[in-house]
Amino acid sequence: MKRLAALPVLAALLVTTGCGGDRAGAPKPAPTPAPTPAFTHVKSSSPRPHGRHLTARLTHPAHLRTAPGGRTLRHLAVRTEFGSATVLGVIGRRAGWLRVITPRLPNHRSGWIPVRDARLDGTDYEIRVDRSAHRATLLHRRTAVLRFPVAVGRPGNETPLGRFAITDKLKPTDATSPYGCCALALSGHQTKLEPGWPGGDRLAIHGTPATWSIGQAVSLGCLRAPARALRRLMRAVPLGTPVVIRA
Repeated sequence: MKRLAALPVLAALLVTTGCGGDRAGAPKPAPTPAPTPAFTHVKSSSPRPHGRHLTARLTHPAHLRTAPGGRTLRHLAVRTEFGSATVLGVIGRRAGWLRVITPRLPNHRSGWIPVRDARLDGTDYEIRVDRSAHRATLLHRRTAVLRFPVAVGRPGNETPLGRFAITDKLKPTDATSPYGCCALALSGHQTKLEPGWPGGDRLAIHGTPATWSIGQAVSLGCLRAPARALRRLMRAVPLGTPVVIRA
């Protein structure tokens, strides 16, 4: 397992919007400097290539385009900021091209990459989040195999809705980390940040030492989950697994 240094980009990725918060009804504190945690990325085994949800693992740096053969939007590396393989959720196909979800674009936007720059895989797993019920469900082949409560974004900092994908599986190197045992970084971004918030805007499903908060609307946008559920997710779901957040 590759150990990563505590770089500012780590704080920007997972000290992200929904990773803080207070008890419901408490006054919102002034933003404080975000911590700079260190993480190790967890290698994810390749799922069978014919899963219901397609994923694409980059084998070469790729140009992310507006359409097949269109204008270049971004350049994608074969590794993420954490050193994980870059695995993208695939939501469309055209001859020689893949339409993908990536954190390099705003929520609800996608881009196209050439098939030649990726290896197609697939997964039968999917995570669905019911924001209003503060509940999440892990499905395998459309069958619920795990249900668990989650903390969601508090009023004014609601967790964004939409379809996202898991980009990294991470374990904090500090046992006292505010992210608990582990974290699943998502491709989505929090769009309702506190004024002056110094952290980044990436979303995640992560643990927390504030276990009282799980099941409530108290975070700044991230989803806080019980350690037991997270450990199962870390073992089961591959990178690129879709995460669908509904109202």
